[in-house]
Amino acid sequence: MGLLPDIDPRILSLALARMVDAIANSFLVVVLPLYIGSQVVTLPGFVGSTVSLAGVSIVVSTELLIGVVLSLFGFLNSLGQPFTGAFSDRTGRRRAFLLFGLALVAVGSAGYVFFTDYVSVLAMRALQGIGAAFTVPVTVALVNELSPADERGSNFGLFNTFRLLGFGTGPIVAGVVVAGGPYRLAGLSVSGFDAAFLTAVVGALLAFALIVVLIEDPDRAEGTAAEDISIRVRGERGGLDPVFALGVATVVMALSIAIYAPLANVINERLGQGSFLFSVQFGATVLANVLFQLPLGRLSDRYGRRPFLVGGFLLLIPTTLAQGFVSSSTLMVAARFLQGVAVAAVFAPSLALAGDLAKEGTSGSTLSLLTMGFGLGVAFGTLLSGVLVGFGFAVPFVVATAGGVVGLVLVVTQVAEPAPDRSGGAPADD
Repeated sequence: MGLLPDIDPRILSLALARMVDAIANSFLVVVLPLYIGSQVVTLPGFVGSTVSLAGVSIVVSTELLIGVVLSLFGFLNSLGQPFTGAFSDRTGRRRAFLLFGLALVAVGSAGYVFFTDYVSVLAMRALQGIGAAFTVPVTVALVNELSPADERGSNFGLFNTFRLLGFGTGPIVAGVVVAGGPYRLAGLSVSGFDAAFLTAVVGALLAFALIVVLIEDPDRAEGTAAEDISIRVRGERGGLDPVFALGVATVVMALSIAIYAPLANVINERLGQGSFLFSVQFGATVLANVLFQLPLGRLSDRYGRRPFLVGGFLLLIPTTLAQGFVSSSTLMVAARFLQGVAVAAVFAPSLALAGDLAKEGTSGSTLSLLTMGFGLGVAFGTLLSGVLVGFGFAVPFVVATAGGVVGLVLVVTQVAEPAPDRSGGAPADD
């Protein structure tokens, strides 16, 4: 088994479509904080006031409003995935789910061009979150169903590499596009923000076209997903169900990388840098994922999933904590890059392990627990970041580090390799 597997053209097609869509979405992760923090968006009149929540006084800052917008996407995306995943299992209509979700994402991206008040921005982001709930569990289910057991880690690594390649290059391009505005388009003046939003629309439509041309529903017309889509918490032999434990670990992993985006303006001021350097720092985590997802996923096919999960969390903890205390842009890039290596060691092996444990015809339902966990982590991370930064710049990173410790404990105590007959036998040695 080499580090570079033979590529299934169907998985490559899914990866390409997901990469284009990720470029469009990652534009917004960087652009929206800058957009809301600018003078273009009309903010509510209560910004700057103090509210009391459970006895704690919280300042309604611009950073908090940014966190609400970004987290809303994650909440709607993640909470909808168990339903869309199970429904796609039962109907077998994967392609229709993908197309419908991408259409919603495109409409939401276009809406930012026309609506400039905060409530409308919030509504457009909500629309995109619903769209993502239709696309995410379906794509990972297809990758799982098309993958032999001894190539599942490498195929998820390949898929995530392309997805994250789009997500990593998008922020860098977005910073350039925003800074380079305004532009002249068909005789009209287009701001840098509007140019970024229009680019996101084009990306979603291009992904839509790729799926129409390259992706077909599997031959199975109807899956065998259970009618009960409730989350299984307890394992068969006591303790936590391993997929549930992986889902919780995915939440804290995603939270640790999501706390960064809402702090764009605060970080730029703290480090004395501009939006381009922030985009580089944001993209460093994703770049590391691009470089390491495939080889680490392939190695997990050979040596097992669990060692990479444990090692990933051992690296995630210090690299997350360091971001709250570094004082230079260069050190921040380094910390973010190493954090990305940690995420790469966790994400593809965890998806592959959940796929190993999934029963036939239930890929959408089972893997949606991990994709939901990632979405919830992003949602909680972006929301808590805006709240916690009011208590000190390092506080969001310290809290995320504590979550990483919880994830490490769960992986060590609750997650084991599946039995050989569940994972398709021992991996090949070629």
